Amino acid sequence: MTRRRVVITGMGTVNPLGHDVESTWRALLACDSGLAKTTLFDASSYPTTFAAEVKGYDFARQVPNADRHRHAGRHCQFALGAAVQAWRESGMEACKELDRSRLGVYLGSGEGSLDFDNFTSLLVDAWRDGRLDTAAWAELAFQRMDLYRETEQESNMVVAHLAGEFGIRGPAFNVLTACAASTQAIGEAAMQVRRGDVDAIITGGAHSMIHPYGVTGFNRLTALSVRNDEIPTASRPFDMTRDGFVLGEGASILILEDYALARRRGARILAEVLGYGASADAFRITDQDPQGAGATASMRAALADSGCSPGDIHYISAHGTGTKQNDSVETKAVKAVFGELAGKVPVSSVKSSLGHLIAAAGATELITCVLAIRDGILPPTTHYRTPDPECDLDYVPNAPRKAAVRVCMSNSFGFGGQNNTLIISAFR
Repeated sequence: MTRRRVVITGMGTVNPLGHDVESTWRALLACDSGLAKTTLFDASSYPTTFAAEVKGYDFARQVPNADRHRHAGRHCQFALGAAVQAWRESGMEACKELDRSRLGVYLGSGEGSLDFDNFTSLLVDAWRDGRLDTAAWAELAFQRMDLYRETEQESNMVVAHLAGEFGIRGPAFNVLTACAASTQAIGEAAMQVRRGDVDAIITGGAHSMIHPYGVTGFNRLTALSVRNDEIPTASRPFDMTRDGFVLGEGASILILEDYALARRRGARILAEVLGYGASADAFRITDQDPQGAGATASMRAALADSGCSPGDIHYISAHGTGTKQNDSVETKAVKAVFGELAGKVPVSSVKSSLGHLIAAAGATELITCVLAIRDGILPPTTHYRTPDPECDLDYVPNAPRKAAVRVCMSNSFGFGGQNNTLIISAFR
């Protein structure tokens, strides 16, 4: 079977630093911070009182058919805005001869946020004599619950909205593998194009977990930073003083397509997807293998799939969450894969500015790799002040750096031991 070339022809994003690709890139290179006090709910009594929220997003203005998606959840609204941007940039909008049955959707999107106020009031009103009265619950639920709003909790709803918006009738998939979800989705979407299952595919990720349930869970796991007195600089990947990640939200979407189709359409090609690797730690649900075996396997698999050697990689976009374990494990894995070259390849984490967008993180970070190739500039790891002996690579600290970038590796590692790596290059 002929291996088709997979190219990127469109990108879009809605995130804490910007509501489109270019404003996000400018903010990253300016070392801006998307971290601030939580406003989506009252978090004043929580160990972590801050997050990386999307502010001022005008869904109705970004999405032409917004009324059609009026029940869409918060993360879905972000995804629709990002997808419209990517679709337009790719030129698909102007292409009248597309076979919609040969187009697909493959996302890594999270569960929609529950209508907490409504749900809690139902619990209170149906609580009788120290237990939940299920008959009373059913009666009240049928009266009060909005069917459309409740179904938006299903993680495949974002895929359904995007397929409907663009009239896509080919395969539609969603994967929810925690923080690795959108990287896995992009990798598997690229395989769909490569095999000829589809000619083009909308891929990426969306998530919004800044709500009481999400923050409670991560606080109980002690995964979140509690640097409440230093909020703008709380996300400190690879720094000795790091104390956890900062929960963010958003969506990033890319259009992947067969090179032959892109050339026939006269599309502008932004980059090429060379390889994808995946592995499982098979270690512990919330911890990585301490020696980085899973992350090492993922990176090696991506290199093998791409036909690249470690010496071909000019930049690594790290998972780099800012937790003690992740950053030291990722450093070990990079050393295992790159050997004596490990200290020479630049590695940075844009989570230092963006926060951790969970299922949307990998797609957002891959977009920054495309931009690094385009502009010859590496985004920095901000707030890096105190070196950690266990994290001793070149983390592009505190300022963007000019560099000749042709090939990038992007890592994502998720709870449960999911590891995914993508390799992209300048179009040749």
